[in-house]
Parts: sequence; C-alpha cells; structure tokens
Amino acid sequence: MKKKDFLTDRDKKDWEVYSKNLEGIYDKDLSSTQESYQKKKIKKLDLHGMTLLEANKKVEKFITKSYEEGIEKIIIITGKGSRSKVHEDPYRSEKMSVLRYSVPEYIKNNENLNHVVKEISEAHIKDGGQGAIYIFLKKNLQNKF
Repeated sequence: MKKKDFLTDRDKKDWEVYSKNLEGIYDKDLSSTQESYQKKKIKKLDLHGMTLLEANKKVEKFITKSYEEGIEKIIIITGKGSRSKVHEDPYRSEKMSVLRYSVPEYIKNNENLNHVVKEISEAHIKDGGQGAIYIFLKKNLQNKF
C-alpha cells in the first residue's frame, strides 16, 4: 500500500494565495472554445409575421448595423412559408415561400448591402435549416473592436 502525501501548512497557504489571484492565468477551456467565440460574433433576426416590405427594410437596417458593429455572421430566420396564407390567393403558388426566397435576392440586388455581404447560404438544421439563412459579412476595416 502506498503512503498518501499530506499537504503542509505552507503548501495550503501557497495554494490559497495562488487560487485567489487568477487574473494572469490563461484559461484554455474558455479561449479555445469556438462556440463561446462565435456567440459573440453572431446576431439573429426573426422575420416571422412580417410583410415583404417590412422584412426588406428590417434586413437592410440589421445588416448595416451588424457590419458597423463588426459582426461576422448573421442568422436571418425567414420561416419556410408553411403557415402563410398563400393558398387563399389563386395567383400565388402554395409552394412559394415569399421571404425565404425574396430576402436573399433583395440582399444580392441591393447595392448598399452587396458591398458588405461576403456570402449567403442556407442555415444548418440546428439554426433553422430551410427556414433560415446565414449571411457572412465582410470585415469592417474601420471598426476598432
């Protein structure tokens, strides 16, 4: 049987002093966690219940503000259009999800937004899948954050 090493009073005091002053200690778990970094750089916008005109105005303001703040990734939740009332209008297809398709087109065709948007893609299932899009913004060189 192996003898247990016991801490001396000096060891206990050293440990207490050390554990009270952790300012300069590098926390590998906190800094290496990609998710904790990304949460600071991601913003979301939910467009459920908005008209096309309302959504486009909101998207333009949101993207512009996010770019100014140095945000790198935006998630815009458009919804899939499954609960919209397109079936009541005989001139519109039930398969058409107005915001889902028109918001990315609006961004691509808007000159102001086109200068700050790097990429638009469909979101992963955990972020909304087909009912959401990712917008990756270019780096704002004037942002000092």
